Amino acid sequence: MSSGMAICFKCGSEKSGALLACGACGTTPRLNSELALSLVLTDHLSSKTQLAHYSHELRNHLKLSVPADALAQAQEALKDPQLMAMLGAQPASDASAKPVPTTASSRPVAAPPAQLARNSPSPRARVQRTLKTTALHQTPFAILGVTTRDDRRRIVELAEEKSLELDHDVCQKARSDLTNPRTRLSAEIAWLPGVSPRKASQLVENLLHDPMAVREESGLPTLAHLNLLAAAFEAVDSEHDAEDLASFIQEVAYLVDEIDPEDVLRDINEDRAVSGFPEVRALDQIEAELAERKRYYRSAIKDALDRLPPTTLVQVMTDTVEEVTLGGEDHAPELIDDLVDSYEVETQGFLQKEAENVHKLIKAARDSANSGEAAVKPYVDKLDAVARNWDKVAQPIQLSAKARGIDHEASRDLAYEIRSLAIDLFNTHDMLTQSQRLTGLLQELFAELPEVSERVEQDADALADIIQERKQAVARRDEWAHEITYRAEIGVMFKDTLSISPDGISWKGQSFSLDSITRVRWGGVRHSVNGVPTGTTYTIAFGDKRSEAVVELKKEDIYSKFIDKLWRAVCVRLLGEMLEALKDGRDLYFGDALLHDDGITLVKHKFLGANERVRCTWGQVQIWNADGSFCIGSKDDKKTNVGISYIHVANTHILEQLIRMAFKKPGLRRLSELLQ
Repeated sequence: MSSGMAICFKCGSEKSGALLACGACGTTPRLNSELALSLVLTDHLSSKTQLAHYSHELRNHLKLSVPADALAQAQEALKDPQLMAMLGAQPASDASAKPVPTTASSRPVAAPPAQLARNSPSPRARVQRTLKTTALHQTPFAILGVTTRDDRRRIVELAEEKSLELDHDVCQKARSDLTNPRTRLSAEIAWLPGVSPRKASQLVENLLHDPMAVREESGLPTLAHLNLLAAAFEAVDSEHDAEDLASFIQEVAYLVDEIDPEDVLRDINEDRAVSGFPEVRALDQIEAELAERKRYYRSAIKDALDRLPPTTLVQVMTDTVEEVTLGGEDHAPELIDDLVDSYEVETQGFLQKEAENVHKLIKAARDSANSGEAAVKPYVDKLDAVARNWDKVAQPIQLSAKARGIDHEASRDLAYEIRSLAIDLFNTHDMLTQSQRLTGLLQELFAELPEVSERVEQDADALADIIQERKQAVARRDEWAHEITYRAEIGVMFKDTLSISPDGISWKGQSFSLDSITRVRWGGVRHSVNGVPTGTTYTIAFGDKRSEAVVELKKEDIYSKFIDKLWRAVCVRLLGEMLEALKDGRDLYFGDALLHDDGITLVKHKFLGANERVRCTWGQVQIWNADGSFCIGSKDDKKTNVGISYIHVANTHILEQLIRMAFKKPGLRRLSELLQ
């Protein structure tokens, strides 16, 4: 956009002055808020890229992303009496809603006073590059020197004349392309529809001497402007400024989104009315040609990017996607998405190789972890460098994916691999420093992946909590010891002592350390004589892999208190070990049931014939309690079920707790997912 240009605050169309009426929608800024916004929407307060972005938002009825500080600056400037006098108005608040007077002598100021600081950086001196030819110069119109308004006879004459100085076959093909209705439309779309012959000739000539000057042109039809800009990309070389090229790509991307097939149809038919060629009547013909043209724009930009050094190419792509998506928060123009998709394909080999290096370093770090933190640190150092190298190349893809509402799968997988190492280093080897370092690296590099970012944030919080918890470890151990310690005398005449403490559990001369206990079971049986209740017998059993102690008692109070202590001291650990075993692929028997990580094998009871074992997923089963048993059955077949006794089958209570926890997590497919 050239100096002194602006866009309408209402519809986003281009106009030549901040306070002029918009030629497209007829709106004139009048209220203070409209005046301030109009000042911001000029090339005096915003860069060309920003203006293109604002125009795109307004044209597509999106929320305008003008910074609050820019509006505040413009509002402050409007308080200047000299400025308001130049505008032909007195300051007025929005509440008063007084319109700005307009008279025949009132002239809107083309540029704000000098005291208004620019938000955009000072323009850099543009490197002057020249071209010998461009794709635009290879079109039939340029080859023959024909205008869009020349008739068939004139085209044939010029083709004959050009054959004397150019290749005859080239001239004849150009003539055929322009006189054949089937091919003429493609040539027109690739030319400068809607531009006068004289202006078109001037623009094409200037393109060779100063290709980048076409970026400053205003008032051109969108398609014609894009064809000129695409040709200008041929001037991009390895020395081109990365920031400027990123801005150039954005300008083109926003223009591509603004192409209107009906406008193109109108421009082409206006010229055909003069040249005598039949009008194009089907809009879908225009749309098909425009789809092909958009592929050409992408190719032109991609060719320019391919001429850059790799580091510059990555920087240009990153800057471009960062700007147009506002850091992954906004949708990008279609052209940018297409460029990112091509970029992702071309960088796949590099990213895959770097991912393999990350996996090797993670394995080496794990293998050396038993030797201590000093042995692990060099691998973490190398992992840090490789991950940063990965992220630098993957950043545009990550931002684009975030803007589309998805995660970049390769980055997500890599992040979780590194996160897994951080968790293992801490959980298994107690290497807090290296775990914190890797967690911080993940927070820095993968912030564009919402799911990863959220989990890593939780990890960071968890590590911070653990540090705090360690300071209170002694106090917690004492508290835990107090919570699980219990002692009771059982018996009427000959009493035995049942005790539990951090040292273990004892009963009738049998003692088990807490860590050695692998099985627990408990429950109560009510007794009656002729329907008259005579009391309840409670059973508690616990043991290791070799032996088991069984406690029989009548007092519910002792039973309940001991079970509470037993759960805290032993059962929580057993539940975790059960999940780890399932995660490792082991199956566990509970009576007639066989427990798997992803489901359970039940028994289908048959009246005739042998019973059948049926494997069900967790989504296919339901649970209930009946007759002192924990029951699991198929939702679809009442005959397929098992009942697991609480008193007689070890760890039934733990199994029930585990499954009930899983059922509280919608969509959970494996019990081991509870470990996450």
